[in-house]
Parts: sequence; C-alpha cells; structure tokens
Amino acid sequence: MVRSQGGDNAGHTVVVDGRTFKFRLIPSGILSPSTVCVIGHGMVVNPRSFLAEMDELHAQGIDTRNLVISDRAHMVMPYHPVLDELGEAQRGDDRLGTTHRGIGPAYEDKVRRIGFRVGDLTKPVFLEKKLRFVLRLKNEALTRLYGHAPFDERSILDEYLGYAERLEPHIRDIYPVIQGALRGGRRILCEGAQGAMLDLDLGTYPYVTSSAPTAGGALTGSGIPPSRVSRTVGVFKAYTTRVGYGPFPTELEDRLGEWIREAGSEFGTVTGRARRVGWFDAAVARYSVSTNGIDSMVITKVDVLDELETIRIATGYRSKGELWDHPMSNISHLKHAEAVYEEMPGWRAPTRDCRRFEDLPTACQAYIERLGELSGAPVDVVSVGPDREHTLVRRPLI
Repeated sequence: MVRSQGGDNAGHTVVVDGRTFKFRLIPSGILSPSTVCVIGHGMVVNPRSFLAEMDELHAQGIDTRNLVISDRAHMVMPYHPVLDELGEAQRGDDRLGTTHRGIGPAYEDKVRRIGFRVGDLTKPVFLEKKLRFVLRLKNEALTRLYGHAPFDERSILDEYLGYAERLEPHIRDIYPVIQGALRGGRRILCEGAQGAMLDLDLGTYPYVTSSAPTAGGALTGSGIPPSRVSRTVGVFKAYTTRVGYGPFPTELEDRLGEWIREAGSEFGTVTGRARRVGWFDAAVARYSVSTNGIDSMVITKVDVLDELETIRIATGYRSKGELWDHPMSNISHLKHAEAVYEEMPGWRAPTRDCRRFEDLPTACQAYIERLGELSGAPVDVVSVGPDREHTLVRRPLI
C-alpha cells in the first residue's frame, strides 16, 4: 500500500472491529500485518509528526516493521510551518485557509530545488552543508520580510539527526520495492489524501492543496507506470464537504447544514476544523470521474441522510446565463454560480443495520443509483456506517 502525496495536513479515520485509528502520514494498510506500507516520494514528511504517529500505533499494538519511507520524499523543516502561518496572515482576507503545517512551503522548496529529502538524514555532512546555505535564505525572509526571529542552524541539525536514528531503518529506495511487487504480480493499492477539487491543477485554484490528489498524482508519487493500473476507485460521500476557503456552490449555510455536519461528524481528522457541508454535487463528481478515469464509485455516509424528507442533487451550474455541466476554471464565476438541482424523496428509515444493498430502502437505492448515473460510473460499494460491517459490496473492486 502506497501513500503517494500530501503530508500531515490531511488524514483518515479508520474503524476496525470497533477500534478507531487516525492516520495522518502512515498508510492505513499498516493495520494488516502482511501488507508492506510505503511512504511515496510524492509526499512531504514531517519527521516529528511521523514518529509521533508511529508511537501512537505502537501503543495500540500495531507492528510497523513493514513500513518503508522513500528516500526521495521531501521533509517538512521547522521553518516551513512558521512561513506557512506568516504567509497566510499576510494575505489577510485573501487567505487560503491552510492548516499551518508547512505543507505548501515544503512543496515550494521542492520545486525551487532547495528542499531536504528523507534520504539526506543518512548523510550528516551533506545535511549540515546544505542547511547552512538554505537556512541563510530562510532566515533572511523571516527577519526582513516578516520581522520574525531567525532559526538556529545547530538546533535544527541536532533535531533532525536525532530523528535519523529512529527513521533510518525505514528509509529505502522504493524503486525496487515497487518494481518487485509489479513483477511478482502482487496487488498494490495507492492511498491518496484530499480530493480531486483540491488538485493543484484541476482543482479550485488557488483554494487547493500543494500536490496532486488525483489518479495521475498517485502514479507520479509512487513510481507506478499508468499501464499497470487495473482499477481506479473514487470515494465520495453521499453529500459534499469542504474544509477551508473556496467556492462551494451547493453549500448549506443553514440549520440543515449544521445538522448534517453534526450527524456526519464532519470535523477534520488532523485539525478538528468543522467542515463545510452541502448537497451532493454531481457536476464535481462527473468531473472527478472523467479526469481520474474512475471505474468504480464508493458512496459513504449514506446513513447520515436517513432522516431527510427530501434530498437534492446538483446536476450543474448556471452562470451569467450559461449552463455548465462541470466546474469552471474561473473561480470568481464558480463562486457566484447558481447550482441547478433535481430533488429526490428521502427514505426516512434507518440504514445502519443493512448488510446488503438490497436491504436498503427502495428510495435509498434509487438515490444511490442516480448518483452513479449522473457521475458517469457505477456505484459498487456503499457505506452506512464507520465500521467494516457497515460496508455493502455490490460488486468486488478487485
């Protein structure tokens, strides 16, 4: 299992046999002892967060010996979160709503070719020499642009060399790991973070993340060739959510939105921030299915809608007299676009105890089928709760 992009700014909450695990950097496949879990080179890793997460797993009795970190993955350095927060404050009303975890600045340094990679931890002399050069640039920006105190080179070096002692057994060149699995016919599952509309290129720029949380990004962040992909699965909620700022045509800014947020526990795994909530946006889903080549849809949190009398689905947008069937790149237009809805009757019945798709109320089945029709891909898995027993598999994904 390969985590291919992002950092500790997003996570997954996984429930297995009644036990809850919160993942930020480590692939959730670590819960399976036979699974090799890979931190891909498309990620940016905060060593402190990584070790803290690993310690949490150890405390819960989870073995992490099968965990591998790409030596090409970049690191979040101590100055990155500071620059993140200062940069957001400087934006004022135009701030993006970042998590202040330094993810953007870390990717920025990667592109500028002054980033530090995980493999650098195994080369102390090189690490010290490079830090001396890079920190001079960072301190100049911190002191002259933001009036912030400079960072101390020795302190950073000692901190990161300390991390190296614990991380070194996990640091690997993942090329032979991935290629060996491909040659051996082993199953590889790529796990992303964030969603398609937060993609740096395809998303609601500039209200996006700093990486590519798409099927294409999963391949570049892991080194898997496109020709070896057998299936692409898109995970969607039965409604739409968003964290942070940016356009959200189907947003519910009323008591119903608050109710769905509470019923669905829509608070960030990493930050605890309340997520914005709205009706299912089939225009976004269709765009995501098309641009990612999604073969199968998974619809989660269906049970959250159990009590609603009427449910709406956005099929497109109306902007300046034009009808759009996909999110437009002009963010100002998207922000002021009017969602075009169709309504369906709710099922007004509990679904949490359903174990087969056929057990769901007829109106619920119709709603799910309609989501697939509008999105352009079959709904093969439906979730009516957080645990595995709440996962209804209509057609196997593999």
